[in-house]
Amino acid sequence: MSPLPNPICVALDTPDVDRAVSLARALKGVVGFVKLGLEFFYANGPQGYERVAACGVPVFLDLKLHDIPNTVAGGLRSITRLGIPPAIVNVHATGGAAMLSAAREAIDGAPADARPKLIAVTILTSLDGMDLATLGFDMSHGADASHHALQLAAITAGCGLDGVVCSPAEVAAMRAGFGKHFMTVVPGIRPLDAASGDQKRIATPGDTIKAGAHILVIGRPITAAADPVRAAEAITSEVDRAREAAS
Repeated sequence: MSPLPNPICVALDTPDVDRAVSLARALKGVVGFVKLGLEFFYANGPQGYERVAACGVPVFLDLKLHDIPNTVAGGLRSITRLGIPPAIVNVHATGGAAMLSAAREAIDGAPADARPKLIAVTILTSLDGMDLATLGFDMSHGADASHHALQLAAITAGCGLDGVVCSPAEVAAMRAGFGKHFMTVVPGIRPLDAASGDQKRIATPGDTIKAGAHILVIGRPITAAADPVRAAEAITSEVDRAREAAS
């Protein structure tokens, strides 16, 4: 996948559809994508999604589907039938190879102009090694969160998906292991002056772009700013400088 003209994806983490629409309209042309997640979709459903999508900014519909293969495939087929299909959708890689393959087949069945990119969440950026050990992941022999994220990415790539959601720490290894066209969508992005919030594995926008990330998911540093457009423009400038330094 070639570098995107604007890799900034703003997480509109609100149940308020009017607030989401207002932000999407204001940020059109300033950012590359907006993200709508569970909080928004459960509150507003397809109708609320359509209102935001109609603003003209490509949407990452972040529902993180994780169920038996047939159920996930059916959910994705429904998503591709939305009036304005999303640009990106995702599932959990821990659903396993059969689920990932069923998801990819469902997405591939959509018309070419309605086919979103399909990516899989590896290890949530709110989890660290201690959390994974508590959940039963094997953390022996130096294994850490990045080790398990790469294992899940290998399964994802083998099932033919377009890429993964991963932390900034894994971007360079994802690029080295799976090629520059394997999409890396990266949350846990925080400018130097921003609070980490509930994220544990974080990095700055510039460093993450230098590592080779395709899309940076950024929420509160933009949406909670006094001037979201100005905050987005400042981050875009940082990304542009990082690209120039890396070229």
